Amino acid sequence: MIYGENIHISSRGITFTDKQGRQLSFSGALAKAGNRAANWYYDFELMILHFISEHLPLYFLRKIIFSAAGMRIGSGSTIHMGTRFFSPKGITIGKDSVIGFSCFLDGRDRLIIGDHTDIASEVMIYNSEHNLSSPDFEAVNAPVEIGDYVFIGPRAIILPDVKIGRGAVVAAGAVVTKDVPDYSIVGGVPATIIGQRHNKNLKYRLGRARLFQ
Repeated sequence: MIYGENIHISSRGITFTDKQGRQLSFSGALAKAGNRAANWYYDFELMILHFISEHLPLYFLRKIIFSAAGMRIGSGSTIHMGTRFFSPKGITIGKDSVIGFSCFLDGRDRLIIGDHTDIASEVMIYNSEHNLSSPDFEAVNAPVEIGDYVFIGPRAIILPDVKIGRGAVVAAGAVVTKDVPDYSIVGGVPATIIGQRHNKNLKYRLGRARLFQ
C-alpha cells in the first residue's frame, strides 16, 4: 500500500523512496521531509514577494521589503513592478541601476548587477539550469555577473555562468550563453558580437524612477 507517493506500507513494514523510486533510510526520509517543509515555507515567502511586486505601486516601499527579504540593493536603484525572483538573498544590485517591468532575477547562485546598469522589461536572468546529461536531471548552479554601465534590451535571456563586462550592450531578444567582453554589443540566439560601444568614458546617471512604477 502507498501513502502519498513516497511512503510504502506492507507486511514487511514501512519503507520510503525518493522521487526517482530509490529506497531511502529513515534518516534520509526525515531529511527529505525537512527539505520539503523548508521549500513550502520558501514558496510561501516568494508568493508574498511576488504579490507585493505585482500590486504595490510605490517603488521605494517595494525596495524596503525586498531588502528585508535579503536582497542587497544600492542607493538610487529601482526594481519596477512585476519582477519575480528565486532566492532573493543571492541577488546584489549596485547603485543607480534600473530593473524594468516583469523581469526575472535568479538568486539560487550569486547574481551581481553593477552600478548605473539598465535592464529593460521582461529580461530573464538565470543562474540555475538542469544537467541534461544526468540520469536524475538535477539542477546545476553557476553565478552571473553583470558589470557597470551595461544595457540589456527587452526580453533578453542571460544563462548561468556568464559575465557581462563593463559598458556592454545586449540587444533585445538575445540569448547570452557565454561571457561578453567590456563595451561589446551582442545580439542573436545564441548571442554573438555584432559591434562595439565607442564611448568608453561612461559617467552618466540613469536618474530618478517614476514614483508609481
